[in-house]
Amino acid sequence: MSSEPDFSMLDLYQQEVETQGAALNAGLLALETDPNDSKQIDALMRAAHSLKGAARIIGLDVVSRVAHAMEDVFVAVGEGKLTLPERAFDVFLQTADFLNASGAPGAEEMPDWLEKNAESSKSLADDLRAILEGTFEAAAAPVPAAAPAPQTETPAQAEPTSATPVEAKASAETAKRAEPSKAANGKAPASAAETIVRVSADNLNRLMGLAAETLVETRQLEQFRMSLLRLKEAQNALNARIDRSQQLLENNGDRAEFLQQWEHIRAAASENLLAIRRQLDLFDNFSRRNTLLSDRLYREVLESRMRPFSDGVQGFPRLVRDLAKTMGKKINFQIEGQETPVDRDILDKLEAPLNHILRNACDHGLETPEERQAGGKAETGTLRLLARHSAGMLIVEVRDDGRGIDIARLREKIVEKELTTAEMAQNLSDDEVLEFLFLPGFSTAGQVTEISGRGVGLDVVMTLMQEIGGQVRITTELGHGTAFHLQLPITRSVIRALLVEIDGEPYAFPLSRINRTVLLSVKDLRNVENRQYFEMEDQNVGLVSSRAALGLAGATSTIAQHINVVVVNDRSHLYGVEVDKLVGETDLVVRPLDTRLGKVPGVSAASLTEEGDPILILDVEDLVQSVDKLLAGGELVRTQYAEAETKDTRRRVLVVDDSITVRETERQLLENAGYSVEVAVDGAAGWNAVRLGEFDLVVSDVDMPRMNGYEFVTKIRQDPRLERMPVIIVSYKDREEDRLKGMDAGADYYLTKSSFQDESFIQAVNDLIGGAEA
Repeated sequence: MSSEPDFSMLDLYQQEVETQGAALNAGLLALETDPNDSKQIDALMRAAHSLKGAARIIGLDVVSRVAHAMEDVFVAVGEGKLTLPERAFDVFLQTADFLNASGAPGAEEMPDWLEKNAESSKSLADDLRAILEGTFEAAAAPVPAAAPAPQTETPAQAEPTSATPVEAKASAETAKRAEPSKAANGKAPASAAETIVRVSADNLNRLMGLAAETLVETRQLEQFRMSLLRLKEAQNALNARIDRSQQLLENNGDRAEFLQQWEHIRAAASENLLAIRRQLDLFDNFSRRNTLLSDRLYREVLESRMRPFSDGVQGFPRLVRDLAKTMGKKINFQIEGQETPVDRDILDKLEAPLNHILRNACDHGLETPEERQAGGKAETGTLRLLARHSAGMLIVEVRDDGRGIDIARLREKIVEKELTTAEMAQNLSDDEVLEFLFLPGFSTAGQVTEISGRGVGLDVVMTLMQEIGGQVRITTELGHGTAFHLQLPITRSVIRALLVEIDGEPYAFPLSRINRTVLLSVKDLRNVENRQYFEMEDQNVGLVSSRAALGLAGATSTIAQHINVVVVNDRSHLYGVEVDKLVGETDLVVRPLDTRLGKVPGVSAASLTEEGDPILILDVEDLVQSVDKLLAGGELVRTQYAEAETKDTRRRVLVVDDSITVRETERQLLENAGYSVEVAVDGAAGWNAVRLGEFDLVVSDVDMPRMNGYEFVTKIRQDPRLERMPVIIVSYKDREEDRLKGMDAGADYYLTKSSFQDESFIQAVNDLIGGAEA
């Protein structure tokens, strides 16, 4: 569909071209070296997809058709439906040059550029379609990639006899496509656009006024310096009189002279003390004024970085209008909170995710007029984009009153894609099911169109949200609509943070990720599956060790009656992070880590405290993922707590079984009998536990992954330190040969799981280690 260009968003498009164009060039060169690199193919598809969407927003059909054709090629390659001919990379590189060149002209030059390059756009799109359809003719020699050069002859004209018809066509087009790489005025494209910001005249006047106040206040420091010098001279004179008095005392001098010196000393000391008090009062006033002035100056500079939300969404009404016409839908698009101030960096980053979300809402969310009328709705659907500040955060929502998301169908789709088992999919909450929509390549579209169905989009939203420290979640009601909730920092330069102490060092949690802080009694902790939990508002919250998550140490033991816990939110989940000490709240200027450090686990950035000490800002999501990885590997990352005034004298039992139902049944039976119980998920985890811990008895299953029960018991009997440890095997296998095999491995008892229904299981435990108390 042809549309009139709208250049109000051209500056954002130029930034998109700069980013995605660089990704195209780097990816194509890497892919030419290794054509089977699936990561590069996926990255190239995303880059082309992003450029296509950006070009369509401002109506650059000449560009979007080329990007769309390139995207189709890489989609086919990624799906294994197409093998690229060698000559295809010449076309790809020429296409990358063309797309990069589209970001060079300004608003005044762009119409001429579009008209001049319409033929080149068609030619490139035709070549890309030919590659997609397998009709592209490979030539004997490759054609050089396009590059700006002041040539009057094209390569084809220079050597007409050595080129095939295909080569001649491509070579001629190469010269034409090279021309747009320079701006119409003959200058190189301006790459400093990001360093130029628009500041209102009022804002600039206020900054000038604050700068003048700062200059006046700073000049007062000279007065302080002169006053301190006079005070220093007075103090030197006082010291001299004290020395004179001391000499008189030592030499038994004249008493009258000594008393005179002493009176001078008292008078000088009082005068110096009075001068110090005056300077302290003056300096106190000076400090308060400068603190207030610095705060005003900071806020004014911060405001100069802020732009109204409307600046970043100007192209969306046109986008929604064009999509509605293309799909034959009627959409009432509303934007609320357009004056909400947003950091320009955040606003620039928001364009891409909102673009994807709005496209999904138009295509998947809202129905056609006929479908809406059949469902008892008005034929015009409503799509709302809202922005507001809440609790120091920027909240952006995209809501539609469309068909909603069919959670049941989504569960089936997850199983069809083999992302999980049918049983596990049924046990997932609705929020957990909706999170699958953010996975790369996940799409529920029934057919592929220019608008959606590629499996590209929502994963980009999640990636960008994580990049800028934001969160995204989905709420939906079948038949009534869907809402995307984006929570972001208002600015990335300064954050409000909670300072804590971990292992003797200061760290900071962004307040935006904190639900609350809790002083928790160790009596309220529960242990399940090597994880510690506590209950908060009828919800089980997992407790993780900050030391283990940061790689500072593994499981530790500590004597404490209460622990400090920071409850953080990770999308729709809550986690408790145990810390040594809560210090307080503060504002921190965010400083990125040196790139030479790479990705530091659990850390997102650094800052300085008010005292000038370095402090690390924690990456909450990475912190939680680190703990999950440790737990998945069977590591014991919880902290062992003991009360300061009491000692647990109960006998300890290790339960090893791969069935959570059996583990919990055995744990409850043993705890009800008064024993202290630990659990392990299989034989390998059990073997690690008995080597690291102290247990009076082991209860093990037989059929387990990684290490079965027979192997587990054999290892225990072969270890000199563990060989006398009592072991009970509890298994569903009740054949005599199975029982004999278990006893031969070294088990003291072999029971079937029916023993849970009578007293035989607890009786066997009592026979081996006695009662619960040691």
